[in-house]
Amino acid sequence: MPIMLYGLDVCCLRKAEVNSLDFVINRFYMKLFRTNNMNTTKDCQAYLNLNLPSELLVKRYDKFLSKLSAINNIYNAAF
Repeated sequence: MPIMLYGLDVCCLRKAEVNSLDFVINRFYMKLFRTNNMNTTKDCQAYLNLNLPSELLVKRYDKFLSKLSAINNIYNAAF
């Protein structure tokens, strides 16, 4: 997952692109747990505390913005 999401936290992705990333992970879990039922897949993800890329990207983007803001504050305080 880290390799798939590398650098995407600074990109402006469309909803369709984020849905495509979620689809890849959902299909992986379906094959891993040998099921075609999306509810079973969602239950397994929740039980194992596995997040979809759409959820992870929001967290990573917020973290990126807070670091960027901190850098800007330090830069502005210096000048």
